[in-house]
Amino acid sequence: MSTFLGLPSAPPVLAPEKLSILYRGSLASCNYDCPYCPFAKRVDPPELLRQDRAALERFVDWAMATTDVRLSILFTPWGEGLTRSWYREAIVQLSHQPHLDRVAIQTNLAARVEWMADAAPTAALWATYHPGQVTLERFLARCRRLDDLGRRYSVGVVGLPEHHADALELRAALKPSVYLWVNAAEGYTYPAEEEARWTALDPRFGDSVRPHASLGKPCHAGETAISVIGDGTVRRCHFIDTPLGNLYDGSWRAALRPRACTNQICDCHIGYVHLKPLALYDVYGAGVLERIPADR
Repeated sequence: MSTFLGLPSAPPVLAPEKLSILYRGSLASCNYDCPYCPFAKRVDPPELLRQDRAALERFVDWAMATTDVRLSILFTPWGEGLTRSWYREAIVQLSHQPHLDRVAIQTNLAARVEWMADAAPTAALWATYHPGQVTLERFLARCRRLDDLGRRYSVGVVGLPEHHADALELRAALKPSVYLWVNAAEGYTYPAEEEARWTALDPRFGDSVRPHASLGKPCHAGETAISVIGDGTVRRCHFIDTPLGNLYDGSWRAALRPRACTNQICDCHIGYVHLKPLALYDVYGAGVLERIPADR
């Protein structure tokens, strides 16, 4: 440890070996009007879109320059990102960086997927099928093109009773190696028989159907996983508002440490997947961000 005027200098802040980042900008517009989504058919004004694009480009520049950490990035926009060129360009650009293990985005697959041909295999998609918003044939055409391109993706549905027949048809049409996940519908109670029907489609449905008691439980969030919003504010996850610092001034580095959850429950996959007692990192392995189990 070096000294200056006889005083010990502060030890360097070491970066974690690996870091998962969930990024969410200001984009909230979507081309679908799903009745279970509060952002359906929202239209973002041009100024907000410009702000979102500038923020994303700044984030991409940071990620490309931060080569002392192996990064994995999941874009979790409130709206649909892949209808915007800057998200497609960001994924392609980041996928080719040697220090990025994975870059993925949550999407409804409304946009064409030809651009994925320009991305490296580290790019992946977390896709959701919304019956009533798109025909199954059109959605499956996107999936088949991803198969042709050799790109990783998962597919899911919201587990509402009126979606079950569509989900069965979807499962039958997808390649067996493609993981079909089911999200429990918010505010909906599942009788045992109905839960069993969905579990037959997605053996991990039980992870989603009941909130996880998380208060005081150790979590990877805030230690090896963080949430980042457009201005660079870093939080441990999307569901705890307390800032840990800012991505762009480097203050986030000193804030990373083992942490216990401060919320009573965690009921969203992008949150509870990081709870250590659930051991879901073992289930998903390298596919944690795109929601693909390790055995797929």
